[in-house]
Amino acid sequence: MANTTDFLVYIGTYTTLSGSDDGIYVNWLSLRTGELRLASTVKGVSNPSYLAVDPSNHYLYAVSESSGSGDDVSGAVSAYALDQQSGELTFLNQQSSMGNGPCHVSVDQTGRWVMVANYNSGSIAIYPVLADGQLGEASDFIQHVGSSVNSHRQEGPHAHFIGTDPTNNLVLAVDLGLDKVMIYQLDKETGKLSPHDPPWLTTPPGAGPRHFAFHPDGKHLFVINELDSTIISFAYDAADGSFRELGIVSTLPASFDGESTCAAVKVAPSGKFVYGSNRGHDSIAIFEFNDGTLIPRGYASTEGQTPRDFAIDPTGSFLLAANQDTNTVVTFRIDSLTGQLRPNGQIASISAPVCVKILEV
Repeated sequence: MANTTDFLVYIGTYTTLSGSDDGIYVNWLSLRTGELRLASTVKGVSNPSYLAVDPSNHYLYAVSESSGSGDDVSGAVSAYALDQQSGELTFLNQQSSMGNGPCHVSVDQTGRWVMVANYNSGSIAIYPVLADGQLGEASDFIQHVGSSVNSHRQEGPHAHFIGTDPTNNLVLAVDLGLDKVMIYQLDKETGKLSPHDPPWLTTPPGAGPRHFAFHPDGKHLFVINELDSTIISFAYDAADGSFRELGIVSTLPASFDGESTCAAVKVAPSGKFVYGSNRGHDSIAIFEFNDGTLIPRGYASTEGQTPRDFAIDPTGSFLLAANQDTNTVVTFRIDSLTGQLRPNGQIASISAPVCVKILEV
């Protein structure tokens, strides 16, 4: 069990890469030392790559990321009950993701709807959360259509991330294959999605948008682009659901001359800093937020290879970086004044980590 200085941490993994039956790792993070202590693992679930927790911290949802292609429907999303005292997860039920390669899952701010993005098939689905936390059958499904300029990576739609805006009225679905962030209006009573006006945001051709994060002020959006290693800043007006592009910055130093792709983007709880992960350069890019623009403030090595995801604890004290190809999660202490990251010697062994979720319970 935890004490008042511990946070629960759930880590999703690729079991097909690790060859392990341990799918979801349950840990405690000490806010005194930054140590990540393993409590238990969840076995018997294939490739629970991305995780989401409902607003009450009572339920966790995990995709099972398949490797299907074409019209194959092989992905799934599972529901678990979450014990806040022990961190233990109890399986509730599972639904088809309505596509293949589900790579992201999120919960709306009311806890009533779970949303899934299917990367391989380029589709999204939404599910009702039943009274006991189980998932009902999908209330809506949308198949994206189109392509973009990169014939290898953008030959068709590839939905990579899905989540709501701060008002919980809009659902944004980032599609790497289309160079678009699709925007839908959410009917919170029926779980149906309808096109917003405008129906999407565009990124530069070949950018390959991957993830997004809203600023705590609810007025700014950051979209990280996997293929060209950039972050685009947008101003957001919640009154009419409109977006205005403010600028674009590279996540890589000008001197870097290798291959690298972006993964995750996160905003510090204070709103002062924005971070993005580089796979290849194997770093976290650090930016200062200044009235809607991002000012580069340096890079921190993740002390491993392929930082697929990272998370910042709710107090803004620590950042946990998941190095997929070196099977480690490394703890960094965050300087609250400069945003700089300093490894504090705490390294947890986790097989093929993909997603990190930190809960204050």
